[in-house]
Amino acid sequence: MADNALTAPLRSPLSQVADRLAAATRMSEGAIRLAELPFLAQLNVRLDAKGAAAEAVGLALDLPLPLQPNTVARAGELTALWLGPDEWLLVGPPGSERDLESRIRQAAGDEPVSVIDVSAQRTTLLVTGPRAHDLLAHGCPLDLHPRTFGYGRCAQTTLGRTQVVLVARDEPRAGFWVLARSSFAGYLADWLLDAAAEYI
Repeated sequence: MADNALTAPLRSPLSQVADRLAAATRMSEGAIRLAELPFLAQLNVRLDAKGAAAEAVGLALDLPLPLQPNTVARAGELTALWLGPDEWLLVGPPGSERDLESRIRQAAGDEPVSVIDVSAQRTTLLVTGPRAHDLLAHGCPLDLHPRTFGYGRCAQTTLGRTQVVLVARDEPRAGFWVLARSSFAGYLADWLLDAAAEYI
């Protein structure tokens, strides 16, 4: 029987605004950088933080799950975001979803664990540059000063009235990840471009 499945190239939620993001970056002359990081693997992981599975999963991923609220752990290309006392978002390179899920389930063994691939649910915007804090502060209720929301911190919050997961990257000058639902990504990109106008 012939395979009649439609095959189309993947298209990111922000593919139509990539040129505008790049133009804003150029015109800001280094003040800000806006770009989409499309197709990152994103797995929602739920398990008992005090149970045997948490340590086993951390060893299997070579990435201990962060146990402090609103913190981030990173090893190589993997990043784990604390979302709640028993919930994490694991972010990895594009295409690694199945491998990561398999490793988590194998490591957890008979312990209760929930692993859900939410990669298609969100896209990731990169916001960097010396004015990144100022840009995000226009529409985020959090205090984003580095003393309060410094490297290695994350939070579920709003930006421009859109629910996001905001991550302060853990390298100097790495800026922020803004993880937004795909259905709101276009609106959020427009909001960021509008807010960035004062730096252009």
